[in-house]
Amino acid sequence: MANGRAARWRPGARMLVWSVILLTTAVANALVEVMDAGRRGEDLGLWQPMIWELSSVTMILLTLPVLWWGCQRWPLHTDTWKRRLPLYLLASVAWSLVHVTGMMGLRHLAYAALGYHYQDDATWPVRLLYEYLKDVRAFFTFVAIEHFFSWFGRRRQGEAHLLAAPDDAPPVDAVERPERFLVRKLGRDFLVATGDIEYAQAAGNYVNLRVRGHDYPLRSTMAALEERLDPGIFVRAHRSWLVNVRHLVSIEPLDGGEALLHMDDGGRVPCSRRQLPSFRQALAVQGAA
Repeated sequence: MANGRAARWRPGARMLVWSVILLTTAVANALVEVMDAGRRGEDLGLWQPMIWELSSVTMILLTLPVLWWGCQRWPLHTDTWKRRLPLYLLASVAWSLVHVTGMMGLRHLAYAALGYHYQDDATWPVRLLYEYLKDVRAFFTFVAIEHFFSWFGRRRQGEAHLLAAPDDAPPVDAVERPERFLVRKLGRDFLVATGDIEYAQAAGNYVNLRVRGHDYPLRSTMAALEERLDPGIFVRAHRSWLVNVRHLVSIEPLDGGEALLHMDDGGRVPCSRRQLPSFRQALAVQGAA
């Protein structure tokens, strides 16, 4: 809904890149299978290893969005990775089961469409174990790459932090109502005034702080952030949005009782029907003040 957000690697572009990488790898692996069969004196048509490889690639591409969603929903950080590692291990087993069963099903369908019968010489337990030993490496490779790009994106975009109190001095800001946030961006630190925050939007385990056309992710929940900010200035407009009423330009009513909040930076923030009455009341109090 907000205009002018920082550019991100969109899911469509990300899927296209992985499709090219995986399909190129599949073709190369199929050619290697044919050459290896030729050295063994076997006659192996290219269509067979292509079916084997493409069935695997198809299932990987179909499940990648779910894997990306899981990485965003349960990110790994220095203070969470030990607790969440068992969850990722269980997820790798589930991902491998979906990958193998779907892959085998696609192979049977492809062979049947060509008038052949697909025969797997391995039993299901052996096949599942064999494939999992390969899948677990692929799974954590995808996870590591996803977390790396998420980390790099936050570093490039700038990540916000609450100012910590010095060890031998009183805190710079009151703990209850911080007046500034520390933003780290590409190795540089600078301060952002709390009053300059136009609105905040929940995004998984982060809250994006909108400041002068830029979004700075803060590792916090919306409820925790709301408790730290002045309720007379920062008002909940939606379950996922917190608005600085001093940056509000106008309220546009919508059908169904909702509204669209127009901010002074050109952004538009949704206001739910449930929050609209209390938002108008807070706005009136702020106006009177």
